[in-house]
Amino acid sequence: MSIAVTLAGGDPAALRAALLAVPLAAGAALPRSLARLDRATGGALGRAIAERDFRGARDETFVAYTKGRGPERVMLVGAGAGELTTASLGRAATLVGRKANGMGVGRVAFWCASGKKADVEQTVISVLLGAWEYRELKAKPSAAERRRPLESVVVAVSKVGADARAGLAAGKAIADGQAIARKLAMMPGNLCTPEFIAATAQDVAKRHGLKCTVRGRKEMQALGMNTFLAVAQGTPQDPKFITIEYKSGTGAPVCLVGKGLCFDTGGISIKPADRMEWMKFDMCGAAGVIGAMEAIARMKLKVNVVGLIGSTTNMPSGTAINPGDVVKSLCGKTVEIINTDAEGRLVLADVLTYAAREYKPRVIVDAATLTGAVVVALGSNATGVMANTQDVADELLAAGKRAGEPGWQLPQWAEYKEQLKSDVADLKNIGGRGGGTITAGLFLSEFVEGVAWGHLDIAGTAYTETDLGIIGRGPTGVPVRTFVEFARARQS
Repeated sequence: MSIAVTLAGGDPAALRAALLAVPLAAGAALPRSLARLDRATGGALGRAIAERDFRGARDETFVAYTKGRGPERVMLVGAGAGELTTASLGRAATLVGRKANGMGVGRVAFWCASGKKADVEQTVISVLLGAWEYRELKAKPSAAERRRPLESVVVAVSKVGADARAGLAAGKAIADGQAIARKLAMMPGNLCTPEFIAATAQDVAKRHGLKCTVRGRKEMQALGMNTFLAVAQGTPQDPKFITIEYKSGTGAPVCLVGKGLCFDTGGISIKPADRMEWMKFDMCGAAGVIGAMEAIARMKLKVNVVGLIGSTTNMPSGTAINPGDVVKSLCGKTVEIINTDAEGRLVLADVLTYAAREYKPRVIVDAATLTGAVVVALGSNATGVMANTQDVADELLAAGKRAGEPGWQLPQWAEYKEQLKSDVADLKNIGGRGGGTITAGLFLSEFVEGVAWGHLDIAGTAYTETDLGIIGRGPTGVPVRTFVEFARARQS
């Protein structure tokens, strides 16, 4: 069920909601504009701050009940040290979304006093990010366990204006794009197949009047996408190469490319059994492209954007590719397969070549859960960023910062290319343990044919194996917002 999101202006003490959340920075006093709200709680809010029962630390909460016709409960939410910023506001809103859903309050309001476009947009995205759940495969809870789902969110501002309305519309578009991406990512691999990903892309295209083309194994064979098909030759499922075209600007398009491995066993170079179930998330790059195309179309950004997705599964079988095999890519370069678990780059190689040749874009940006090495290097707090020009790297880092999806640039020095040299082919598909994320990026850069290009390694950020407090285990929505922010900054 979708959650309705609306704006409301004026005194928050008059809002009808089961829960009203108020973000406060550490050490901040209760604003005078909330005096009536404090009186509605019998002064509980002011006392909590004065007695330091609530100190405003990040993720700290304090709940008080009210008397009167306004909100039934008021929740103070700590935003941490320093001034209340758009970013800290967003984290507080994410926590509120999760807590409101868990409390079963049904209707929540969030106090966003400024009414600024960026703050309202961030609030909408963040509340819905925190409230998101995937329950489609669970039995309905018993009457005793049942709680009311979150049905509506009110963003409360001092005064509703054009800025707030614009922020609301953009926030809803991006949140809905993230919801699509997170659902695809959370679905098990037997349900989220390449065919299902293609159908989802077609659904997005149909609703927004976009052109969507889906090619299967035979069409890819005709094109010569042999490195992609090498990964797919071990599975009976038909691989899918998907393109979605959004036209609303001038000049060459921005191409967004996503890796869509619906399940990755590693192939003949099979992964350890422990935690292999998490490999259903190996399609988060593809999910990010689809989610971003939904948001971009909804926002009507003035920029031409093409989303390209390569989707298959990587399975061991009698027909699977073997270590030592050599395949010829779409661009003509040959690749020696050293490790069949380095499969995402083989899929992306042909997709990147197709994007460069077919669309002659001004820039290509790909996102992929590409290497475990990036998790070793950066943990789960930053996306690995690589590019063949510093301008593109800077754009991606700035887009990630605006999106709340921070990245860290890794080098693409020519010296690392030595690790990709093969005795029998133009390239090896893996450069060894040292600098694994860097050599993977350099491998991809061989297939963009001189086009400006950037790469996001989201293996550590697209999903989380631990509860983060503000959101639970599972998909995070990365890289939807980075893609959107990158395209937004490229508007004509």
